[in-house]
Amino acid sequence: MTVAYRHDVHKLRGRTHAGAASEFRGIPVNQDVPLYADADAALLSRPRGEPEQTVPAHDSPRRLPLLDGEVTALEAVVGDIGDAIFDLVRIDDPAALHRAWLDASVPALFSESRYYPFTSAKYHTLLVAALLDNYRAVSPFGDVYLSVSTHAGEADPRIVPHRTVLTTASFALHVTADPVGPAARIGSRPTQCFGDVWARLPAVPFDVDARRCWRVLDGQLRRLRSWSTALQYIEAFCNTVGHDDAAATSTRWWA
Repeated sequence: MTVAYRHDVHKLRGRTHAGAASEFRGIPVNQDVPLYADADAALLSRPRGEPEQTVPAHDSPRRLPLLDGEVTALEAVVGDIGDAIFDLVRIDDPAALHRAWLDASVPALFSESRYYPFTSAKYHTLLVAALLDNYRAVSPFGDVYLSVSTHAGEADPRIVPHRTVLTTASFALHVTADPVGPAARIGSRPTQCFGDVWARLPAVPFDVDARRCWRVLDGQLRRLRSWSTALQYIEAFCNTVGHDDAAATSTRWWA
């Protein structure tokens, strides 16, 4: 499973596939992911065919945040980008590596492709790992669901190794053929369909009637097509709004 988490290290270094090295500080990286998991995950977030520049004014490997459009300076997140990447990819235990990616901030600074700057290298990688784990368990794409679990008193919402693709303070999302909790089948083939799948969930993991911010989030997620873009948007939105009492009494526009 480690190959899934290390296959796009070149993107975190601002390099193209053609310029990708086979090792990073002695660790094998940028290797092909088996069972077409990488290609399928890419189709969840980007269109088929030759890429086209979608934001001509932003020709950069850095991700363009959908929430506020402000690119975060690397220096505001990490001192040395090389050390941060090494600390992330050198982990040998697959489950620990998965957890590190869930918590990582540096990969979220980069897009899957400079042609599609709203996408997220972090969530593309987590989607690749989730699909690979399902495929290795002989579960075809058509049997895979988006599943939701909520906070139930533990330190974190339920985390399933490799299949959890997002965690927040109060809920987690999983891409799995073995759903527990509210779930919706993704579809027969990989395509940009996040909003459609989200709309088919029998329940969402927050109370849209309680606060306007959750209605805003739910409405946006029903519109977003790209999976990595949507997952990154959830992370940014929840980090901004928060889940504590201070957020509940916020005077921001979304309160």
